Amino acid sequence: MPAARSLPLDDLVVRARALAGDGPRQLLGIAGAPGAGKSTLARRIVAEVGPVARLVPMDGFHLAGSALTRLGRAARKGAPDTFDVNGYVSALRRLRLRESTSVWLPEFRRDLEEPVAGAIEVPPEVRLVVTEGNYLLLRADPWEEVRSLVHQAWFLDLDADERLRRLTARHEAYGKSPEQARAWALGSDEENARLVAGTAGHADLVVRLADRLP
Repeated sequence: MPAARSLPLDDLVVRARALAGDGPRQLLGIAGAPGAGKSTLARRIVAEVGPVARLVPMDGFHLAGSALTRLGRAARKGAPDTFDVNGYVSALRRLRLRESTSVWLPEFRRDLEEPVAGAIEVPPEVRLVVTEGNYLLLRADPWEEVRSLVHQAWFLDLDADERLRRLTARHEAYGKSPEQARAWALGSDEENARLVAGTAGHADLVVRLADRLP
């Protein structure tokens, strides 16, 4: 992995605002391993940039649980082949076009462990779309098109022990026992993390946050 730069949140917000000003609409992708803090960082950037920004997470394109069971992939939920990649790529293409009407997109609900269709609205006046997820920089068809659709790509790095702690706590918060949570974090999540780490070299910026975000 390329050496990461340690930057405060304020610096990243300045970069995001500058990107939004490059208009008419810009897409910022934030990649990183499971538990690195991508969603927290993306939410904070969107909140700081304001109404002209929207968050469209990759996780909304998870396949439904019933589909994963039918395909025999439920135990690997979160792996690259458990997403509707073509749907995600198509959504990014539409967002780049800045259509004259709102684009409605799915959202992943952790309380349900399912995607919910039409939950995120991106109206025409939005100038910055922030999308985050594990595989934005993956160089495998059809994922590889994602990198060409985002105007900037950042890779968020985090100390491995802290990332494992966060992942385990997150799994526990959504109903897994401590033993199940740690097994999942060290199993499927860690396998995905190793895959994602190898994609950092395709980012415009590899960063470690100097701030500790809540």
